[in-house]
Amino acid sequence: MDNIKVNALMIRATDYGENDKILTLLSAELGKITAGIKGVKKAGAKLKFAAQPFCFAEYILAERGGRYTVTQASECESFYELRCDVSKLYAASSVCEVASALSYDGDDASHIFYAAVHALGQMCVGDESMELIRFLLFALGKSGYKVGLDRCTECGAPLVEAEKMRFDLDTGSFTCWDCGNGFGTGGATYNVLRAADGKSHVKEMLSKEAKKRALKLLKEYIAYKTDARCASLSEYIRLI
Repeated sequence: MDNIKVNALMIRATDYGENDKILTLLSAELGKITAGIKGVKKAGAKLKFAAQPFCFAEYILAERGGRYTVTQASECESFYELRCDVSKLYAASSVCEVASALSYDGDDASHIFYAAVHALGQMCVGDESMELIRFLLFALGKSGYKVGLDRCTECGAPLVEAEKMRFDLDTGSFTCWDCGNGFGTGGATYNVLRAADGKSHVKEMLSKEAKKRALKLLKEYIAYKTDARCASLSEYIRLI
């Protein structure tokens, strides 16, 4: 039996038996992995923290026959503030949910791992909506589903000041209203996405409602590309 050390974020936990859990870990070293952890449902369990939502820790795993078991863990950050506010809780859960949907067993997921940890940290102290949008755009781009935010992909016209436009789910790109055949969206949604991506934008368009519409668009795009239900993201959108 070999021991492996990984830096990982706990993104999902499932009950297993009377006292155990099965964890889905997003790690810098091994990508997304599944690992059992024993006895953590018992009161006072030593490793109870390692099976909590958003736990970022150094996990020691025992490996046998391709299966992992958590034997030790040293917590780096619990992101406790995210569990004290229902909106932040669902925004953080959305990060974990989408990170899982866009990561695959055995593939390098280090960029998404580091982005997820950074997003959770920023959500503790700032606007979780913009941090969530920023993470979703980054993770989509790293997974081959980049959202095009430069110009109309058909005629090349700038879209920053356009009142309405279209978004194509197949290509992940925006077009002028008359150029494309995607579903209709507005300039405020587009500007929120550009702001989150660090591009020039119209600040007056960055309203709470525009952020909500931007999240709805990204949810539809993720579902279209991955078939992920994004239940936490749906609930977060309902809450804000």
